[in-house]
Amino acid sequence: MTTENQPSVVPEGAARYALFMLTLAYVLNFIDRQILVIIQEPIKKELLLSDSQLGLLSGFSFALVYITAGIPIAYWADRGNRRNIIVLAVTVWSGMTALSGFARSFSELLLARIGVGIGEAGGSPPAHSMISDYYPPKERATALGIYSTGVHIGVLLGFLAGGFIAQEMGWRVAFMAVGLPGILFAAVMYFTVREPERGRWETAEEAQYTPTLRETIDLLMKFRSFWFLAMGCGLTAFAGYGNGNFTPPFLMRSHGLEVGEVGVLLAVFGGGGGIIGTLLGGKLADHLGAKDARWYMWVPAIAGILALPLTFPYLLLDNTTVVMGLLFVVTILINTYLGPCIAMAHALVPPAMRSLTSAILFFVLNLIGLGMGPLTAGVLSDYFSQTYGDDGLRYAMLIVGMVASVGILMFFMAARTIRADLEAARALTHT
Repeated sequence: MTTENQPSVVPEGAARYALFMLTLAYVLNFIDRQILVIIQEPIKKELLLSDSQLGLLSGFSFALVYITAGIPIAYWADRGNRRNIIVLAVTVWSGMTALSGFARSFSELLLARIGVGIGEAGGSPPAHSMISDYYPPKERATALGIYSTGVHIGVLLGFLAGGFIAQEMGWRVAFMAVGLPGILFAAVMYFTVREPERGRWETAEEAQYTPTLRETIDLLMKFRSFWFLAMGCGLTAFAGYGNGNFTPPFLMRSHGLEVGEVGVLLAVFGGGGGIIGTLLGGKLADHLGAKDARWYMWVPAIAGILALPLTFPYLLLDNTTVVMGLLFVVTILINTYLGPCIAMAHALVPPAMRSLTSAILFFVLNLIGLGMGPLTAGVLSDYFSQTYGDDGLRYAMLIVGMVASVGILMFFMAARTIRADLEAARALTHT
């Protein structure tokens, strides 16, 4: 027996404003995370680093602390005030980004980036949960897709600002210039964004349910589709982060571009393509998935199939104009997965499990993607560069890009069981 929970009234403007502010927080998250990517060549020269060390800085070490802190913070967010947690997180990661500008060695920069990772661990899981309470199930993939564009808007702005500032004033000033504004934004968010009622769209029992960490994991273990989609996200992100974090050095080494030029080109073609792909993925999944939930998995799988063969000419051709056009198309296609996957993950669990479910999903995504992708690309680049010089990086990126093919298979596997798992989830939460 269940009691219907009448959704509390939230003005449409308030929901849109909250989504805007949460997306803007995600923009700042990725500006501060990805600023290192565009300025890593000047950092490498000044601090005398290897590509393997760059991979550790931009990937593995950051991801390790990010995923370690993410689950306990998400557990807190499923019980506490999610807006306040995000405000605190923005303040921490922004301050640590600014402090990165004072690093004098690899170890000092590593410690600062670990601080950024701790802060950013408190960003997305509570934001995902808030969005799922602001928007009904049929609109969630679209809303989460809009939120996820923060990744690519952040990349766009980070590349533009980082490339320009680093070229004109140095990489240290670039860290401080993008970090400090986040502290002011956190204060604005605290005073203007409302914490939504938890479980607005579910039954009263579901809304009041407060599960333990063990209960959340036990429930997710029942759904094979969750683990397949999580692996699909992780392997897609492995290729995305591995190649994305080394695209600026690739364009500088193999195409002879300057850091400022790379910043502009990647802002337009990389950031712009990512925004289009993320919005398109969420919108397509909500539209097609209204009749068949398998489309939530088929959309990123089909996009991946279209992107894979374009990776070869993108990395092997020497014509920079053609390469940037291919980068634009590939970036659109490989960024269709986040909105649909988060929406399906949330559809499988009660409201009080959503922050933690997002954290577990991002644990897998970031451990495989952000943790191993850039590190693998850096190690392979150091190895191939012994024989091929600067072109060693392009061959390393080619190998890393092919890993996305396994991610495509994972999305198709998730599609096979997603409908049965959604039915099972509904049966479990209505008994």
